[in-house]
Amino acid sequence: MTSTQEFRIESGYMPGSIGRIAELHGTYYHVHWGFGLYFEAKVATELSKFLQRYDKNSDGIWIATVNGRVEGSVIIDSIHTGNEGAHLRWFIISDTLRGKGVGRKLINRAIDFCKSKGYKTIYLWTFEGLDAARHLYEEVGFKLIKQQSGVQWGTEVTVQYFELRNK
Repeated sequence: MTSTQEFRIESGYMPGSIGRIAELHGTYYHVHWGFGLYFEAKVATELSKFLQRYDKNSDGIWIATVNGRVEGSVIIDSIHTGNEGAHLRWFIISDTLRGKGVGRKLINRAIDFCKSKGYKTIYLWTFEGLDAARHLYEEVGFKLIKQQSGVQWGTEVTVQYFELRNK
């Protein structure tokens, strides 16, 4: 791929996206962080459960594609908007698109969607060391609220909770 002009951002579910989003997560986090089967299975299982209850009126899915192949994603899960806020989940960019501004476009689509729905709070869970993602989160207004050591993804990391308050 020679330019970001060749990528598209699709809205909504695409056939094959569960497997490809799980693959992107599994591969990236295995190579860079040593995560294994537990993590990839957790991504696939939770993503599948989300898509079984997906409501296009309150949830959001944006998928970056190149020639029809899933190369990135971000999802807004509205299940806890009443008490916790909208949950930004499954944000990932493949090596094909990483560093080309696609992640910023995906995050901005998710934030704009939340604003249009009147969601006052958007939150996400990540972990310490994902510096490029953290920079992007903070650039668009997310604030680190708390962090602690945890193994929720099958490997011990310093888990971080970020929030963005919409005005």
